[in-house]
Amino acid sequence: MKLDVNVLGTFYRMAREGTGLAAGRLTHMTNVETRVGVTKLNFMRGRDIRRDLAESTDTVGVRVSLSGAIDGHSMVVFDREDAAQIVDELLSDASIDADVDEFDQMCQSAVTEVGQVMNSGFIDGWADVLEEMIDVSTPEFVEGDSAAPFLDDLADPPADDDLALLFQSRIETVDAEIEFDHYLFPKRESMARLLERLRTSDGIEYDKLDGFDRMAERGAEEIAETATTLTGIDTSVEIRRLNFVSLEAIPQQVPDERLVGVAFEFDGVPSGFLLFLFDEESAHEIVDAMVPTSGDTAGADGFDEMGRSAITELGNIMASGFLDGWANVLDTTIDHSTPEFIHDIGTAAVDPVVVRLGENQEYAFVFDTVVVADGQAFDCEVYAIPDEEDLERALNDLDVDRIEDTPTTAEFGEIDQP
Repeated sequence: MKLDVNVLGTFYRMAREGTGLAAGRLTHMTNVETRVGVTKLNFMRGRDIRRDLAESTDTVGVRVSLSGAIDGHSMVVFDREDAAQIVDELLSDASIDADVDEFDQMCQSAVTEVGQVMNSGFIDGWADVLEEMIDVSTPEFVEGDSAAPFLDDLADPPADDDLALLFQSRIETVDAEIEFDHYLFPKRESMARLLERLRTSDGIEYDKLDGFDRMAERGAEEIAETATTLTGIDTSVEIRRLNFVSLEAIPQQVPDERLVGVAFEFDGVPSGFLLFLFDEESAHEIVDAMVPTSGDTAGADGFDEMGRSAITELGNIMASGFLDGWANVLDTTIDHSTPEFIHDIGTAAVDPVVVRLGENQEYAFVFDTVVVADGQAFDCEVYAIPDEEDLERALNDLDVDRIEDTPTTAEFGEIDQP
């Protein structure tokens, strides 16, 4: 099966439209004002979905089967505690104890009602975008702490290599955020027909997109090794998915607090932008580890010249390792600009990148990965945002067999002392 940016854009609009309808229907049903938060689109293999469900603590879901424009299943999944909170807040007549081991019949009915409203909103939104009918079955309540209750009794569950969609959405109320995962399990033949209909170019094989995701994972691992070498702080990587989002959603993903970071523009195949963002505490921790000093040497923005140099140099070397790995696998050259130091509120830190990308495209692939230091205040969010046309060219040239065997290359030098 092949897809392209138009296909991805259509699926993103389906997710966004569906979430909007779901939020509106919840408001009408409960008289609680809601609005749509961030929506992300992820393509996943069946094996990855099973892994995610197995790694969840204890979850509940509402599942329906689909026919028409899409054949398959749609399922909304909550953590048990979140489901209890959702029903308690949105359905005031259904009082639920979040600590109970089992939902009684009333609780299951309340969760099913909420899940059905959300499922029907999503599916009606998809039908509006596709301009076709999608029929929906009676909702089914599902719960468990593994993938089995959610997938094993389906007539046609996604096989390990089958393509499925995960919509990560957030609906916000006056008092809380409703976070959930929304899965679409289309039947293979149905998905193939839909992709063929929506695609406007020759397209790329899904294996290539999956391979590029693995490239990002390897780049993130290189970043962690680099940070460990330069700071002496043992770091690990928390790999997050390759997200497909609208550019306007990127600032919503960034924490609303003062951040310290380093930004780069990279040029080649692909081109785009790369950002490393730290919270202030993490940034100070890094400076102390790399260039220990005594006394108060901070500048007006909280970082003196030596501190800014340390953060910038760390970002520069991490960027080289990240992008060199991509270039090696793609057998091409990717250059990056002089690093730009950032110290600003989260949204302001990414707005310049969004504005520049927005001149030529509406959507972006975002590799958001977190590098975490054990026992230290060192969290680094990595945003790699390639130009969509360049990315499609790069993916068409990608040899997925090279990914695991091609080394990344990062050189470590001394920190400049001003």
